[in-house]
Amino acid sequence: MPVNPAVRAHSTPPGQTSMPVPAGPITLHIVPVAFRDACAFITDWHRHHRPPAGAKFCIGVADAGEVLRGVAIVGRPVARMLDNGHTLEVTRLAADGTPNACSALYSGAWRAARALGYRRLITYTRTRFLGPTCGLECGHGSCGAVRRGESGASLLAAGWRVVAERPPRPGWSRPSRPRARTGHEWVARSLWEPDPGKNVPGRVL
Repeated sequence: MPVNPAVRAHSTPPGQTSMPVPAGPITLHIVPVAFRDACAFITDWHRHHRPPAGAKFCIGVADAGEVLRGVAIVGRPVARMLDNGHTLEVTRLAADGTPNACSALYSGAWRAARALGYRRLITYTRTRFLGPTCGLECGHGSCGAVRRGESGASLLAAGWRVVAERPPRPGWSRPSRPRARTGHEWVARSLWEPDPGKNVPGRVL
């Protein structure tokens, strides 16, 4: 996979869900990543989303051996009411299991957004699944496929906070604006942003 010449990409051995992590402390640093390369990383590593259609900027985190360990894609807010010209959203973030990679990416994304003049950065985590995953249109979880959500530990470590809770919804399709089902319906979400009262340094050099 072509990336920033200073950074080497990696591939996952068959049947392995994360890359081998070197023993001992790992030094991470933020690196620039092209959108196409970030999308390729998301395709390989993200647990439940495909790459987004576009972005304002992308960053990566690499180890001391210049191996790319994670990426973040930052773009305009998906919610139209939040798209005010001063706000960006971390629309995708994925890492290969390297400790502290995700929190370093959240910290680096906020620093980059502020350097570009943006006043707010947001992202979402899934809190729980309420609906069925069997593909039926029952919409009330009768198949019992309720799954655990995301803890937000990396966001807390990066100094972010929950500012709102979004209840689950059956989808985004409307008679005037049809939308195909994506498999992400009936998901309650938490809205996060950096906590202005905390100055948590990113775990990067």
